[in-house]
Amino acid sequence: MTKTPKIALEEHFLHPDFVDYWATTAPNISPSLFGKARTALEDFGEMRLAAMDSIGVERAILSLAGPGVQAETRTDTAVRLARKANDVLAEQIARRPERYGGFAHLAMQSPQDAADELERCVRELGMQGAMVNGQTGGAYLDDDRYAPFWERVSDLEVPVYIHPNNPPEQTHMYHAHPELWGPVWSWTVETATHALRLVFAGTFDRYPGARLVLGHLGETLPYLMWRLDSRWDISNRGEMRLERKPSDYFRQNIWVTTSGMCADAPLRCALDMLGPERVMFSVDYPFERSAEAGDWIEAAPLTERERAQVCHENARALLKL
Repeated sequence: MTKTPKIALEEHFLHPDFVDYWATTAPNISPSLFGKARTALEDFGEMRLAAMDSIGVERAILSLAGPGVQAETRTDTAVRLARKANDVLAEQIARRPERYGGFAHLAMQSPQDAADELERCVRELGMQGAMVNGQTGGAYLDDDRYAPFWERVSDLEVPVYIHPNNPPEQTHMYHAHPELWGPVWSWTVETATHALRLVFAGTFDRYPGARLVLGHLGETLPYLMWRLDSRWDISNRGEMRLERKPSDYFRQNIWVTTSGMCADAPLRCALDMLGPERVMFSVDYPFERSAEAGDWIEAAPLTERERAQVCHENARALLKL
């Protein structure tokens, strides 16, 4: 059976110098499983390419497994190591430019340095945007300090992919329920809230060219878009004002990927609520099984036009491939 050509956008790698940062996510995963993906993460050759080829992924946009230097407390160290991570990735992309692209890893502790490094990665290293692993030191991307960063993002016309990470503190609602802390639930809550902060803070009014990407078919937000519009009208929003309805920003500034969500109903919801040009394929390699993601999208109840859009056309347009 002929496989639909695919571009995958949430595909991770790791370098030995960043293992300690990655290890901070261990409490989110079963102790019997954590660390088993390291070999696959550090491979850029036969193992990774075979997984891609098995489901028709022509190009993978690689990103450092989080949280990376966003967990670093020293800004100068974070800036230095972010540059190193990007140089490592750029070397691998240069070896197989037809197979790999990249999302820049950024030290968000310094918005100006993050902006400069993003520009270097896009203009000099040929990367397609950036991946930001949630909050950094308790600061979210709607914070005024990130104005220089968003100005550069808009100027470069590249997307920012918000990847899940832990919040800066663990609230009482997760007490005695470690299963909720991480990919089962808290990462969804954290990432969806981060995106809503950007919408309600007017980020996309100030930077209408900004492009945001969310994984997991939008972290539940497509399902809630009608209610976001309805409840925004009666919310206790203080001085906050928006030029458009909240849902309008989702349809104009936000894209979602299928990473880690191989289910027909939420896929259909995302397509119907956001529009068929806003949904893109991803595996979340190696944390999800390539075969499961590939087999699912080939059999999903889509028109052939929709399948082509989701599998590769939307990514080509957004990333200018």
